[in-house]
Amino acid sequence: MAFMSGRGGNKMYSFDIVRPTSVADAVSALGQEDAQPLSGGQTLIPTLKQRLAMPSVLVSLSAIEDLKGVSSDGGVLTVGGGTTHATVAAEAGAYPALAALASQIGDPAVRNRGTIGGSLANNDPSACYPAAALGTGATIVTNTREIAADDYFQGMFTTALDENEIVTAVKFPIPEKAAYIKFQQPASRFALVGVFVSKGADGVRVAVTGASEDGVFRWSEAEEALSGDFSASAVDGLSAPSGDGMISDLHGSGAYRASLVKTLTKRAVAKANG
Repeated sequence: MAFMSGRGGNKMYSFDIVRPTSVADAVSALGQEDAQPLSGGQTLIPTLKQRLAMPSVLVSLSAIEDLKGVSSDGGVLTVGGGTTHATVAAEAGAYPALAALASQIGDPAVRNRGTIGGSLANNDPSACYPAAALGTGATIVTNTREIAADDYFQGMFTTALDENEIVTAVKFPIPEKAAYIKFQQPASRFALVGVFVSKGADGVRVAVTGASEDGVFRWSEAEEALSGDFSASAVDGLSAPSGDGMISDLHGSGAYRASLVKTLTKRAVAKANG
C-alpha cells in the first residue's frame, strides 16, 4: 500500500506501508532497504511530518495480535509489546501502580494509539514506561532474546535493541509495594520529572525519568536508604541528586529537576505505603 506525505510541491514524498500479521513477517519486512517499524506512531508520525526521517517502507505492527494483551501468572505481569496504554490502564489490575502510570500518559487519543513497545523502543528521556520497567526490574522480551531493564536502557533515545529487533512483550515482576508520581509538563503531558518506587523480593528500586540528559536512571542512594526503612522520612536525610547532567530548559533548570527527584521520591514512597 503506497502513501504520499507532505504539504505540497517538492516536499511531498511517497512511501509504502505493509501490515504483517506475524512477528516473523514483520522481521522479514524490516529487512527491506529503508524500512522502519510503526507501532502506535505517537513519535514516528510527528518525526515524519518534520522530515527528520524519510523511510521508504513503514512496517505497521498494529495487525499482529500476538503482540497484544495483558496477563498475570506466578507473580509476573506480562504485557504484549503492541498493547496500548489504554489497555494497560484498564487490564493491568494485578499491578495497580503500572495501571495507574498508564492512565496518566498523554491524553485519550495518545493512550488509545500509543503502545508500550513503541515507548520502550523509542526511550524518550521523559517517557513514563522506562521508569516502570527500570523501577520494577522488568525484562524486555524481543523476537530474539530477553533483556534485563538494567541492561536495556543505554542513554537518551538509546537502547540495547539491535536493528530490526522488535519488542514483543515486557515482563514485570509484581512487587509487594509500588507507586509512580509524575510532575507533569502540562503541554506535552510528559514527565518534567517522574519517580517510580517499588519494594519487592529483590529489594527496593527507585527509577527516575524526565530529569537526566542520559534518560531514565536509578537513584541508588535512595534505594539504599529505603532498603533499611521504607518510609518517606528515610529520604529526608539524603541530598538531592546533583543538578549536573540534568535537563535544563524553559520548563525548569537542572537544579530544579534535581530537587523534584527527592520530593517526588518521598511522595511515591508515601503513596506506595498507602
